[in-house]
Amino acid sequence: MLIKIYTSLLLAMLSSSLLQAGTVKGKLLEAATGEPALGVVVMIEGTDFHDVSGLDGSFIIPNLQSGSYRLIVRHISYASTQKEFTIDANEVVQLDLLLQTASDHELHEIEVYGKKDGTSDQSARSLERNAGQVMNIVSGKSIEISPDLTVANVIQRISGVTIERNSNGDGQHAILRGMDKRYNYTLVNGVKIPSPDNKYRYVPLDIFPSDLLDRLEVYKGLTPSMEGDAVGGAINMVMKDAPDHFTVSGTISTGYNELFLRRNFMGYDFKNIQSKSPYERGGNQYNATPQDFTKAPVDYSSKSPLPNLLGSLAIGNRFLNNKLGVLLAGSYQNTFRGSNSLFFNSESVDTLRGETLTNMSERQYSEQQTRYGLHSKMDYRINDKHKIQFYNAWMSLTNVQVRDVKSTQLTIGGYDPVLGNATLGYTTRSRLTRQRILNSTLQGKHQLTGRFAVQWSAVYSKATNEVPDNANVPLLGIRENFIEKRTTAGDATRRWEHNTDRDWSGYLNFTYAWPIGNVRTEWSAGGLYRDKARSNFYNNYQLRPSRPFDQFGTDFTDYTQIGWVVQNPRGSVASALNYDASEQIKAGYLQFKAGTETLEVLGGVRVEATDQGYKMLFPIGEERPEGKQVYTDVLPSIHFKYKTRENVNLRASYFRSLNRPGFFEIVPYRIVQEEYQERGNADLKRAIADNIDLRYELFPKPAEQLMVGLFYKHIKDPIEYTLQRDANRGQDIYYAPGNFGNATNYGLEVDYIKYFRLIGIKANYTYTHSQITTPKSKRIRDAKGDLATISVDQTRPLYGQSAHVGNLSVLLKDADRGIDAQLAGSYTGDRINTVAQFLDNDLWQKGFVQLDASLEKTFKNGLGIFIKANNLLNTPMEVYMKTRSPKNEGAPGQDLSEGTLIRRDFYQRSYLLGARIKF
Repeated sequence: MLIKIYTSLLLAMLSSSLLQAGTVKGKLLEAATGEPALGVVVMIEGTDFHDVSGLDGSFIIPNLQSGSYRLIVRHISYASTQKEFTIDANEVVQLDLLLQTASDHELHEIEVYGKKDGTSDQSARSLERNAGQVMNIVSGKSIEISPDLTVANVIQRISGVTIERNSNGDGQHAILRGMDKRYNYTLVNGVKIPSPDNKYRYVPLDIFPSDLLDRLEVYKGLTPSMEGDAVGGAINMVMKDAPDHFTVSGTISTGYNELFLRRNFMGYDFKNIQSKSPYERGGNQYNATPQDFTKAPVDYSSKSPLPNLLGSLAIGNRFLNNKLGVLLAGSYQNTFRGSNSLFFNSESVDTLRGETLTNMSERQYSEQQTRYGLHSKMDYRINDKHKIQFYNAWMSLTNVQVRDVKSTQLTIGGYDPVLGNATLGYTTRSRLTRQRILNSTLQGKHQLTGRFAVQWSAVYSKATNEVPDNANVPLLGIRENFIEKRTTAGDATRRWEHNTDRDWSGYLNFTYAWPIGNVRTEWSAGGLYRDKARSNFYNNYQLRPSRPFDQFGTDFTDYTQIGWVVQNPRGSVASALNYDASEQIKAGYLQFKAGTETLEVLGGVRVEATDQGYKMLFPIGEERPEGKQVYTDVLPSIHFKYKTRENVNLRASYFRSLNRPGFFEIVPYRIVQEEYQERGNADLKRAIADNIDLRYELFPKPAEQLMVGLFYKHIKDPIEYTLQRDANRGQDIYYAPGNFGNATNYGLEVDYIKYFRLIGIKANYTYTHSQITTPKSKRIRDAKGDLATISVDQTRPLYGQSAHVGNLSVLLKDADRGIDAQLAGSYTGDRINTVAQFLDNDLWQKGFVQLDASLEKTFKNGLGIFIKANNLLNTPMEVYMKTRSPKNEGAPGQDLSEGTLIRRDFYQRSYLLGARIKF
């Protein structure tokens, strides 16, 4: 009883004390910029009370007894600040403090040059606010603490951006504002880079590790000084820069994919495959024999993979009295990924009754990805007016893939689900893909007078793609009374492909500042010249079993035991995929920038002359085995930015841009597919787009923003792939790229960032509507009851465009405890995955939500540990057709409430645990 009384009295005393306690709170802001000062220690002298400023610069110290205190603010980057205050019981004292930058003698051995931290969120918001055109930026710090490992996955967090994923679920290509990847281009430090793709121009973004970036910029409006071949926008990767003092940072991490806790990883002896085909090794008169094809590509193994291993290291410093800055950085990622996929083939017998499913494939992908990134940057400050920098980057992605397939025939006669009978097929494909991009850039900036400046760049870039000894081996099979077995081997293929894309580029820009009264005016002029050379090689060999009646399990038990006969000993080099392409771009521009305290206008005109050509290396009767396209485009643009208040921008802009045909698209090739012929189009024209943007921007605090924008695009001669009729032989149908009148694309973007002390919210939403009309085929019954094919026009969205796209990230940043956490969700609505040949048969990717998370704990000594988790919901990628057919009732896997399932891929969750060090 006595203990209860004492306890009650103690609680009452504590409650009374707390009720009578006061609180001091406030915000720390940088005096020079007004931006919040994050991670600054605030303490009460002579006590243990303290706090660390949060995401919005705020601090709070509760439970202070009545009396007088001294508040002390200390941080290495700011001058020490003290503030005395008096507090009464239950009082809340508000103290907002401006922090001055620390002077050189206060920092002792650390010298300050006034260089702003380009990796911070505040810097990203400042760049967006001050930019001359509409753009969005992801800061290096946001990239660091995000769940994303590659640039392709980082970019999906930006408003209006969706990504195309590859077969293992990793992001690969960006779609900007509903405009397919063909309508965008990629820059490294403001310089365009070539593509390793063997047909097109777009760059796969999964080749770039995200930990080499200072920030990621997406330009949604083009200025005259920027290259004009972007309708959706341009992606600029700003790589890590040389620091102002000695810096070392690094990470190491490991992890696993849940997929391989459920099944084994299938691999093969890829290190011992032949890098060159027999044709390349023996010459164009050489006849290949079975001994020329090693067994390495078909020497399969199945086991649990090793854990993923990732690491990065960056070292930088300044030398020669701080004139020379050097940064060396590298990244290594070795990951095991894959997917389990269900895929259906179909045929259109009568489009009034939908598609008929003919075959079901159960696919298992196993992929080992090895990603290297090496990056160096040196800058030399000759003096305050002259600077030279030399940048080099080498990116490499090696993808080792095995695709193991079991297919089931679904047509009558080969499929009886009741008796458990079916005709089966088994196919295993091994494929090694090496993609590399090299960029070397020498740049100079010279302030020749107080008003006149010159900037120049000399650039060498090269992209390569190699797919050596791609092996595809089929086996026949059967299911009888629900028992499945493999039987005999079918015809196999062995294929070699490689291509290179080389650029020599030169840029020269002049700037002259010429104020007119109170109007700040700057004139710019310059241009570029780029010489591009592309070569493409393809060779395919057909192999037939030497003993076609040998039975699996009796005469052979694995693919290495199959004997082969080479059907085409010299290969199929007489393919349209063997070609050379060239392109010369000459461009010049005139640009002005004029501004007052409230209004800024940036505009001008750009002229680009294009000379694009091709040469088929082994023509086989094509009418134009060589050809070129020569044209000149005038591209005006103007951008207005009106500041209604210091933190509010109203933007309006217009720019004209173009989209050139891909290199292979204008080659007059003909490739026979199963149901139609695919052709190139030597007369394919470039697309021209007129683009309009309106945007309201509010920056309530330096790291916060609210953006609401409208965009409109009118595209003349958009390039789309469709089914077309031969002009001379009307009964012949072929699939080819073409120009189809005009297309429109418009939408709304909303971007919101808000911080509440330790909690932050980043959200964006984009609505996009596009419209294009193209011809489609329709099969009907004629008056006699026979099947006939007619052509009709259909209006649909542009390929790859989602009507609704959204992102929501919730962040936790506790600088006192060194904790950063993020839960990031993204939604991508339905979009066309494949434009079908027939009316209403387009394949749509179903809308999906992906959820990722990350957590990082940083200790006082600069060491940090982190966890990243991706695809927490195990969201599948599903492709479907909006029509249904009674003929597919009862087909396996058809569980959609509406439409017909064509494909479903599951990738499972992946986890990463690692450590980070900075000093």
